[in-house]
Amino acid sequence: MVKLLLIVFSCSLVVFHCTAQPLGRKETFTHQDTLRGTIGPEREWWDVLRYDVHVTPNYDGRSINGEVTLQYKIVRDKYSDYMQIDLQQPLKIDTIYYDSKLYINYPRKPFYNEGNVWHIPLPKAAKSSVHTIRLIYHGKPLIAVNPPWRGGWTFTTDAQGRPWMTVTCQGLGASVWYPCKDHQSDEPDNGATLAITVPDSLVAVGNGRLREKKSNNDGTTTWTWEVKAPINNYDLIPYIGKYVTWHEDYMGEKGKLDCDYWVLDYDLQKAKEQFTQVKTMLKCFEYWMGPYPFYEDGYKLVETSHLGMEHQSAVAYGNRFMNGYLGRDLSATGWGKNWDYIIVHESGHEWFGNNITSNDIADMWVHEGITDYTETLFVECQYGRDAADAYTQGLRRTIRNDKPIIGAYGVNQEGSEDMYNKGNNIMHMVREIIDNDSLFRNTLRGLTETFYHKTVDSKDIENYIIKKSGKDFSKFFDQYLRTTKIPVLEYKFQGDKLSYRWTSCVDGFNMPIKLANSKQWLKPTTEWTSTAIPADVKSNFAIDKNFYVITKKVPD
Repeated sequence: MVKLLLIVFSCSLVVFHCTAQPLGRKETFTHQDTLRGTIGPEREWWDVLRYDVHVTPNYDGRSINGEVTLQYKIVRDKYSDYMQIDLQQPLKIDTIYYDSKLYINYPRKPFYNEGNVWHIPLPKAAKSSVHTIRLIYHGKPLIAVNPPWRGGWTFTTDAQGRPWMTVTCQGLGASVWYPCKDHQSDEPDNGATLAITVPDSLVAVGNGRLREKKSNNDGTTTWTWEVKAPINNYDLIPYIGKYVTWHEDYMGEKGKLDCDYWVLDYDLQKAKEQFTQVKTMLKCFEYWMGPYPFYEDGYKLVETSHLGMEHQSAVAYGNRFMNGYLGRDLSATGWGKNWDYIIVHESGHEWFGNNITSNDIADMWVHEGITDYTETLFVECQYGRDAADAYTQGLRRTIRNDKPIIGAYGVNQEGSEDMYNKGNNIMHMVREIIDNDSLFRNTLRGLTETFYHKTVDSKDIENYIIKKSGKDFSKFFDQYLRTTKIPVLEYKFQGDKLSYRWTSCVDGFNMPIKLANSKQWLKPTTEWTSTAIPADVKSNFAIDKNFYVITKKVPD
């Protein structure tokens, strides 16, 4: 997800973030939140193998008709009679087919709707057997108010007044436009197809590769796209407009990567100039994080009417062909204005967010925090380590520490917006503490390889970093992910000795920290510790700026 536009109030700039949090900043949660955010008894017994989605939007009516064939595998011997299917109001399911036969209510069990959830009773079948359920639906989907942050279906026009349509639904959920098992933990193992029927005058773009373009001989054309890899529900997205395209090859770590670009016809030349940054970005990211995770589906940038999103193998781009974040530098250091923020950030999600996906939206820092750090890595690739350090330090100015980065589990609720820039600083401190860039790089590459096309919990990522680095980051992660407190290093001088300790921290917090302009490390705990210190270090005492902490001198 991208960060919110810097808005000019009067004559001053107020910088803040807003992520896609369609459920708002809730303190209490409803039964609907639990149904959406939990793998309950009607979800746990089946595993999604594939989605085949076909949608036909009606631009004038602001409505859609569609059908989804969902292939699934039974993973339990004993299980609920019901299958939970998510489809958000006011969309309605019209017809159901089970294993290609018209669905008839299971005896003595009613089919019923409960808000955004449809409870479908199905016949019992053997564990490991594979079945399909085909759902035909229609209605007027939720219209996006301020995409991508307040998402839904976008029916708008381009600069020439022609229809331009797409969807944004991270957090809000893919069930805002098609019926599915709307939980990040269950991606379709065997990928998906997306067929989009539009007027002949328009072009429809989807994820992965174009498999078929079929004229329906009625003034419409159906474009069918296929993704081979598992994909987040919210990443499967249609783009509809007056698109043109061009192709280029990138020779990467796994050979030839197909790169395709789809933009509005009148933006072709601007796009060709701006998108030259893609190969530079891919080279940098493959160096640090390993091969692009979706060679089989290719890489795409697709122009959109909103700012951008990380839609897998079809990244949404709306940065108006300018560098920075709509021309601005979010770090206020100058380094962020030298490259296109949306190309870099949203493409970084291909590694963290799309390749590695959090099971619960509460752990979205795995997507946003680590991807935010890919911005720093890109700055370093282009301008060196000092520039990268400055960029990360500059991002701190927007950290609020209003709530923990990790949200409430099981209710489809993200944590703090600090998951972006505080997450960036967390990864930068992990790098500093590892104190070995080769090992840090191998840790990033190891993450993308170990959890290739998998869903994870935050603890999986934390434990991998601990094991790979040989450093005990357990208290570090608890401090920065699960509290809002910035650790305070209290210190005092007694002769030639420095005494120091951590306060405002979790029990057992023991993060080592480096002195500025020195190779000397301190190893504070929550108890006072003393060490000899040279006179020149004492007179210029300061902590390395790459550590996001507070220092406080206390009386002797």
